[in-house]
Amino acid sequence: MLNFIRQTLISRGQRSSETVSDNGERTRIAAGVILLEAAYADHVCTDEELDHVIETLRAEFNISKQHAGDLLDLAHRKRSQAVDLFEFTNHINNEFNKEEKRAVLEAVWRIILLDGDLEKHEDHFARKLTHLLRLGHKDMIDAKLKART
Repeated sequence: MLNFIRQTLISRGQRSSETVSDNGERTRIAAGVILLEAAYADHVCTDEELDHVIETLRAEFNISKQHAGDLLDLAHRKRSQAVDLFEFTNHINNEFNKEEKRAVLEAVWRIILLDGDLEKHEDHFARKLTHLLRLGHKDMIDAKLKART
């Protein structure tokens, strides 16, 4: 709600450092939601998967463990309120280049393959995410292979 008010008060032509910061935070939240969705794709999210999500957020966005934990809590809330992934993947599509989107897909595959068992729901999620991120089948396969190594 505060972001909506802030965006309404700041004219479209102006870009303050606060707006840029908010955009960066929205990007981190979008990535967090996508990673959480991967962790829950098989309907069971383990502590190991959550730890991996936190470590991925820390590494990719160069944030503290505390910030990553807070970000994860916020991502949980956003995920539970969302109808689908479009708002998050759309934001990623607008902010990330193709290589960065491939990195997101690779991180998703790392989470999916963490337990050593690929279930049909997880595979379906990865395929759907590939489409939502406007990536090709080869990108998905390459990300999957990289995640296995």
